[in-house]
Amino acid sequence: MKVIKRNGEEVPFDLSKIINAVSAANREIEPIHRLNKYQVQAVADNVAGKLEDMPHIAHVEDIQDMVETGIMEMRGYEVAQKYVRYRYKRELTRKSNTTDNGILALIDHLNETVNQENSNKNPVINSTQRDYMAGEVSKDLTMRVLLPEEIVKAHEDGIIHFHDSDYFAQKEHNCDLINLEDMLQNGTVISETLIEKPHSFFTACNVTTQIVAQVASNQYGGQTFTLSHLAPFVDVSRQKIRSAVIEERTACGDSLDEGIVEKVVESRLKSEIKSGIQTIQYQLITLMTCNGQAPFVTMFMYLDEVSEGRLRDDLAMLIEEVLRQRMQGVKNEKGIWITPAFPKLVYVLDEDNVNEGSEYWYLTQLAAKCTAKRMVPDYISAKVMRALKKGDVYPCMGCRSFPTVEDNQRNPDGSRKYYGRFNQGVVTINLVDVACSSQGDMEKFWDILEERLELCHRALRCRHERLLGTTSDVAPILWQHGALARLKKGEKIDRLLYDGYSTISLGYAGLYEMCMRMIGKTHTSPEGREFALQVMQRLNDKCQEWKEAEHISYSVYGTPMESTTYKFAKCLQKRFGIIPGVTDRNYITNSYHVHVTEEIDAFSKLKFEADFQKLSPGGAISYVEVPDLQNNTEAVLAVMQFIYENIVYAELNTKSDFCEKCGFEGEIRIVSDGDGKLVWECPSCKNRDQEELFVARRTCGYIGTQFWNQGRTQEIQDRVLHL
Repeated sequence: MKVIKRNGEEVPFDLSKIINAVSAANREIEPIHRLNKYQVQAVADNVAGKLEDMPHIAHVEDIQDMVETGIMEMRGYEVAQKYVRYRYKRELTRKSNTTDNGILALIDHLNETVNQENSNKNPVINSTQRDYMAGEVSKDLTMRVLLPEEIVKAHEDGIIHFHDSDYFAQKEHNCDLINLEDMLQNGTVISETLIEKPHSFFTACNVTTQIVAQVASNQYGGQTFTLSHLAPFVDVSRQKIRSAVIEERTACGDSLDEGIVEKVVESRLKSEIKSGIQTIQYQLITLMTCNGQAPFVTMFMYLDEVSEGRLRDDLAMLIEEVLRQRMQGVKNEKGIWITPAFPKLVYVLDEDNVNEGSEYWYLTQLAAKCTAKRMVPDYISAKVMRALKKGDVYPCMGCRSFPTVEDNQRNPDGSRKYYGRFNQGVVTINLVDVACSSQGDMEKFWDILEERLELCHRALRCRHERLLGTTSDVAPILWQHGALARLKKGEKIDRLLYDGYSTISLGYAGLYEMCMRMIGKTHTSPEGREFALQVMQRLNDKCQEWKEAEHISYSVYGTPMESTTYKFAKCLQKRFGIIPGVTDRNYITNSYHVHVTEEIDAFSKLKFEADFQKLSPGGAISYVEVPDLQNNTEAVLAVMQFIYENIVYAELNTKSDFCEKCGFEGEIRIVSDGDGKLVWECPSCKNRDQEELFVARRTCGYIGTQFWNQGRTQEIQDRVLHL
């Protein structure tokens, strides 16, 4: 049996510690009121028995509560009093400095929660630890000083989740849709150095990677840029190369035949495009931001963002090169081609590329091959998005957070503005806790939901108010030099927090388990679907109510929980025990997703989840779990075409693993190590050394490659194939 200490370290359960603690309290009272040694042993044995029956690892606080109860059951009231006083004194000591143990534990790699909090962060390296240390201080300040007590308690109890408290103290925000066009065309400033408009495509690619790194170091979420903002620089290079070729050939006395010149120019241009895209790919995965990780960046690929003709054909060349390079992958330190986590790729399906015979069908075929091998790109349906977003098609601000459609936010040409907007932050409601708290009583459910939503509202207001008064000087790349705005030095960002320039997200989790607790049926059943949609509509109604009253763009957001899914599950088990189909796993379901164990085909799943994406305007993504499809791209294309007709945003979770010990390529499996812990194992050579296994899995929109906590690992193990 394991126990979680206060610093997050998991250690073996030690019965003697209970005996020693009770004995110490025993010695401090009059002999007549003391427990005998058999009673002390019975208290310890009783706790051990309860721990063996628990479905999850107990926290030290849980054990101390059990000890206290056990002493009382032995009628050792005076002993219990001494024990409680001792706990209280220790608690006061800890509260006087709540960060030391946490920081020391993460430095020594003892804190399992932190070690596997983020599957794209290596917790061993110094830069990550530096970020985590700052995060521990920020969490401490946030929970002790900056947030109201009711918000802190609700967060700790798993009733809500106040996301990213490790960055809250610094007045940072979540994710960005960066205005790369403005920065490249009009120039920008990086580290007090003026960067003028690039004079070649290759230079534009270099500048883009520097912008991405700077943006990532000044916020804590994802960011997105679009290839269409780089496309104009292809012709800049074309004309520059043409001049150079003509000059060279003239100097050498070679023919200036237009056909020959054109071939030479296009050959050199393709080489530059290859080098430029390679620069983006390699720099973005090798850059280390101040957050101790590569930038969480998404690259958007949408042909119709540019006008027809040469510019669109140039953009098509860029998309083709991106897909070919991603399909190849990158080499790890041992020279093996692997799947990189970043940049995430999003490819838009539209009439000019979605059907065989359409002009850019060859790109869609290439995208299908890339998805089959490397899990990206993901897909946005221009058809469905236009229907839901007033005719507009645009990318998310990272992995899934979408700007809302705002008529009062316009570009100079009159079109609605999306690039340059951002998200203020997220608070997630645990819908499973609402259902369990109501004990299945429908009237109680709606009352409790109303209370919890207002609690989330107050927490979201804390996020908003924390950003109010922030000056543009704190992050010049964002607020002064074009990534998000062009404010003056010393100017406050306040006006960007209202009237739709930025969004703020009400997240939700556990729609499936909520339905199981309230009506005993999954939300894929007719009754469950109706109830789930009613709940989703209520969330949207509340966001609209708050928005109209405050002019802040609240929006409903399908939360991508990575470590929080485990935290919520443990909190539910602690509060309500084991409820079959509800709290009997070490994870709860992300947002509206069909439960990972539910047998359903890919097309039915996407069709069903489309209705819930409509009610998640602040962001959502659906996925289908598929086997290795590298030899069956026709199946990938069929899913892509179905996405185009039915759902805004979806992805295919393929398998792209590798064992360095035996060279196995395919799916690395999850097995139990015999002590109840889930581990990864090569099915070929049975290797379990994580240092010799490369595993890539999508867990919250982005691909993760650094392994996961036990709750998320169980969720991955439980996934059934949809195709």
